[in-house]
Amino acid sequence: MMRTNLITFLDDCLRRGRETAFAHRRGLRVNRWSYLNMRETAFQFARELESRQIARGDRVLFWAENSAEWVAAFFGCLARGVIVVPLDVESAPEFVRQVQKQVEARLILYSARKREDAGLQLPGIPMEELSRQIAHHAGDDFSVDPALDDIAEIIFTSGTTADPKGVVLTHRNLLANLAPLEREIKKYLKWERPFHPVRFLNLVPLSHVFGQFMGIFVPQLLGGEVFFQDSLNPSEIIETVKKNRISVIVAVPRLMDSLRDKIERDYKSRGQLERFHEKLAAATGVHFLKRWWIFRDIHRRFGWKFWAFVSGGAALSAETENFWQRLGFAVVQGYGMTETAAIVSVNHPFKLSRGSIGKAMPGQELKLDETGEILVRGDNVSPGYWSGAARPLISEEGWLRTGDIGERDEAGNLYFKSRKKDTIVTAAGLNIYPDDLEAALDRQPEVRSSCVVGVDGPRGPEPVAVLIMRDEKSDPAAAINRANETLAQHQRIRRWIIWPERDFPRTPTQKVRKMVVAEAVKSSQANGAGLDHPADTLAQLISRVSGERAVELSSTANLTTDLKLDSLGRVELLSAIEDRYQVDIDESAFTAATTLGDIERMIGEGAPQAAAAYSYPAWAERFPASWIRVIVYYLVTLPVTRLMCWARAEGKQRLDDLHGPALFISNHIAMVDPGLILSTLPGRYRRKLAIAMEGERLRGYRHPPPSVSWFTRLVRRAEYVLIVTLFNAFPLPQKSGFRRAFAYAGESVDRGYSLLVFPEGRTTDDGRMRPFMGGIGLLASDLSLPVVPIKIEGLFELKQKRKYFSRPGTVTITFGEPVRFATGTDPAQITKVLERRVAAL
Repeated sequence: MMRTNLITFLDDCLRRGRETAFAHRRGLRVNRWSYLNMRETAFQFARELESRQIARGDRVLFWAENSAEWVAAFFGCLARGVIVVPLDVESAPEFVRQVQKQVEARLILYSARKREDAGLQLPGIPMEELSRQIAHHAGDDFSVDPALDDIAEIIFTSGTTADPKGVVLTHRNLLANLAPLEREIKKYLKWERPFHPVRFLNLVPLSHVFGQFMGIFVPQLLGGEVFFQDSLNPSEIIETVKKNRISVIVAVPRLMDSLRDKIERDYKSRGQLERFHEKLAAATGVHFLKRWWIFRDIHRRFGWKFWAFVSGGAALSAETENFWQRLGFAVVQGYGMTETAAIVSVNHPFKLSRGSIGKAMPGQELKLDETGEILVRGDNVSPGYWSGAARPLISEEGWLRTGDIGERDEAGNLYFKSRKKDTIVTAAGLNIYPDDLEAALDRQPEVRSSCVVGVDGPRGPEPVAVLIMRDEKSDPAAAINRANETLAQHQRIRRWIIWPERDFPRTPTQKVRKMVVAEAVKSSQANGAGLDHPADTLAQLISRVSGERAVELSSTANLTTDLKLDSLGRVELLSAIEDRYQVDIDESAFTAATTLGDIERMIGEGAPQAAAAYSYPAWAERFPASWIRVIVYYLVTLPVTRLMCWARAEGKQRLDDLHGPALFISNHIAMVDPGLILSTLPGRYRRKLAIAMEGERLRGYRHPPPSVSWFTRLVRRAEYVLIVTLFNAFPLPQKSGFRRAFAYAGESVDRGYSLLVFPEGRTTDDGRMRPFMGGIGLLASDLSLPVVPIKIEGLFELKQKRKYFSRPGTVTITFGEPVRFATGTDPAQITKVLERRVAAL
């Protein structure tokens, strides 16, 4: 069946029904959407647009992270004939305002953390609350049946100019690339059945057309699942791939470089890097099944279902491509640009041509002009840029000049050389392609990253290498000399500069903004000095978390005394740094004594990962432990608890309308608190409750100190097993290790369990409630659960008298009204609200 518009993809959802289409980690939870749910939400949003009188041809801004809601809203706009204007969530507010000035959107869908930044006087809906706000609309078919040449979206090129360019893409443009992909995929569907569903981890923004192809359309052609994740931390990506049985990672080249660095760092920390490189070199030309066996430890880390990378958005280095292929993974890359609806050429996943960016897509014409520039013609080429009306960007003959230099072999495979504007033409008329020089530099062990730009020298244009070294002790001259030995005479680098930041400025798809780098180099050349220190990204991250001004930070600034960061603040900063620089840093290294200089060293060297300090017992929530717990509880634990202290429950009726997982919080009197609360909870919560316990205490049971006797160690380990099995307890550390504890809490909720947490951190000494620790606000915010405040009264008096039995009703458990917090609420504010609510009961 030939598709007449993109809405036909919603018709396919009926066949898929309740199969999972999208999964998205939001905060600590994973939200899963079926194909049918996505379809119904899309039509509900189309009706919401109708109710707002947003009609065919009007524009809607998308300024939010990847999510299932993003996809549903995208199709909802198409169904209404409304034009989508997607923006990267990290776009600067000024850029968003400039785009709005051009498109005059009627509505903005935004991330809760971004709404106030742009200062737009524009109606909006938080993407996180989209489903709730449109739930009153019907979800049956609703479409204006758009034509092939109707505009589907306007994608603005990332940049800092006052006049950003919006590329117009029609239904025809997108379908011109999707149709040949669909025909080819159908040939292999019968081979997909044993591996169904194929799961894609999409790490490319949906605001980018490549991200849309691999996050919305291509997986649906396979009936696959798409997993969205905001974090780009390599360890978290590997964990996600294994835990969710991901088949394919969709990423930009820089992320593949980060994952490669992660693997090599781990081998280095074990003293096995040299041996690993020897095995890697010997794997060239070896059958892929043997490569799987040789590197089985790496495949075990990623999970046995993972087999391929799909790379796009920028050129992938031959070094990185060879690395992953030698490990036994497929690497599929293609070439395209926004103006060609993402794709010009693509490698066939089962007919890979190493180093190539594939052959031209069927239905497209491709040629190289006399300078090697790639020219494209076909239905996939955009009709023009948006400026109130589209203006053409193609020649009279229909050719689009891509601005990229390439080569083709006899088989028609295309090889990317460089951006034409980046090509350096020497005084002798010889072309120097910066990508070739950067590849040689990046192979040097001292170089973390490089960028080559052209400047005018005494003998005409010449290349200047801008380097980010791995550490201050690295010798750039030695790295340059070794790189030059692999380059032709006219390519050799004679001048270099050390970039003062920890990374280059980048686009949302992680391309280096070479114009910004080149301007900085030219400015330093004109001043006769080294590079001025630009706005420091690390200082900006610290400033955002701590509230201290970036310009006032020094390398000796202490995280605790100078920046006023508590333990949770340090965790927030740690997560932001890991995502920005795509490195792993041991949480225990972020102590109260850590300085800004220490952090700079961690980023440059990569702090070693410490062994896991806490055990998180997921087995306690699976059969048979989950059954044993319920049986023992009703036969033994509950009768004994009521015999010793039959607590009176008040306010229990407030839980009648509460369904699904919840977060219960209580003041903390004694170690018997969890048992008393369990005895008063409704059965549906009593049977599925995970209890947070002081992490250090639980670890002491699990790992007794060597100084104690073997019998004591045996007793404590038995206590650990009993506590975990009978009460489903998990560790919640008070000093470090919050992130893993919080992640486990989210996983537990995803398994259908509610949580019981004591925010004071430890039991009271005088009967008065202690201040709540800040972690409860962060936990409540990231879990997005209703929070039920609980207060225990009458127990402290029994504790003082050391009475282990009491008359019924002596102890009272009071349940407060469940409270929900809007997305984006400040965790510190949540902590204060919850403390007041518990105190007021």
